[in-house]
Amino acid sequence: MYERLAQIALQEFGDIITDFDLIGRRTGVPLKLRLHVHDGTYIDIWLSPDQKRYAYHWEQRAVRGLLHRHDNAPDHPEVATFPKHFHNGDEDTLEESYISNDPTAAVREFLSFVREQLA
Repeated sequence: MYERLAQIALQEFGDIITDFDLIGRRTGVPLKLRLHVHDGTYIDIWLSPDQKRYAYHWEQRAVRGLLHRHDNAPDHPEVATFPKHFHNGDEDTLEESYISNDPTAAVREFLSFVREQLA
């Protein structure tokens, strides 16, 4: 799945994504996908083996002091879309998340968000 998401990122978002890495265990099984953004930031995408749990994380703290992440870890029951939530700018700023449960749709949604933020 990570290879497919990387190809979507490079083919459809080549204006913002420059490269990718598959980050994994010694067995070679990828644990996550790292997308390199042209501004020196990166996006980590993590999917559980059954693809029911996920995190789409744009790490910008070293460049702009920000992070943006959609995930569905069950740790914020106060958010109306629980367990889905969106960290908007930092770990403590939480919003509802409506990102797709389908990884290919979700990566397109998230990369469209990144593209908008960079414009």
